[in-house]
Amino acid sequence: MFAKVVAVSLLTLASGQLLAAECKATVDSTDQMSYNTKEITIDKSCKTFTVELTHSGSLPKNVMGHNWVLSKEADTQAIATDGIAAGIDKSYLKDGDTRVIAHTKIIGAGEKDSVTFDVSKLKADEKYNFFCTFPGHISMMKGTVTLK
Repeated sequence: MFAKVVAVSLLTLASGQLLAAECKATVDSTDQMSYNTKEITIDKSCKTFTVELTHSGSLPKNVMGHNWVLSKEADTQAIATDGIAAGIDKSYLKDGDTRVIAHTKIIGAGEKDSVTFDVSKLKADEKYNFFCTFPGHISMMKGTVTLK
C-alpha cells in the first residue's frame, strides 16, 4: 500500500512539473541574418522570462553580429535607427533608451548571451517585437512576443 501511495504521489508531482510554464526560450542566430524562430509566447504565470541567444554561424560579431532586443511593436524601428549611432561597443543601442524592455549584447560566431526580464513589464493587450539592432538586420531578424 505504501508503495502505491508513493508512486501516485510521484506521478502527481511529475505531472505538476510538466504543467508548469516554460519561462525561458533559446533563440539561435545565423550568418544568414536569421533567428530560428519568429514567435515567442510567454505564459502569464511566469514571474521572469529568460532568453538565451546563441550564434551558430562562423562570422565574427563585427561582420555578422546579432543581439536580441524586446520592445513594443510601435518602438521597434525607432530603436534600431537610433541605435546605429551608438555603435557595436554599445550593442547598437542608445544609452538609457527607455523603450527597450530587455536586450542581450551583440554576439558573434559560437558566442551566447542571455537576458532575464520581469514579465510584469508586459501587458496582454500590447504588441511586442524582438529584433536585432545590428545595422540592416532588422529587415530580416524580427519576430513577435505574446503574453498569454
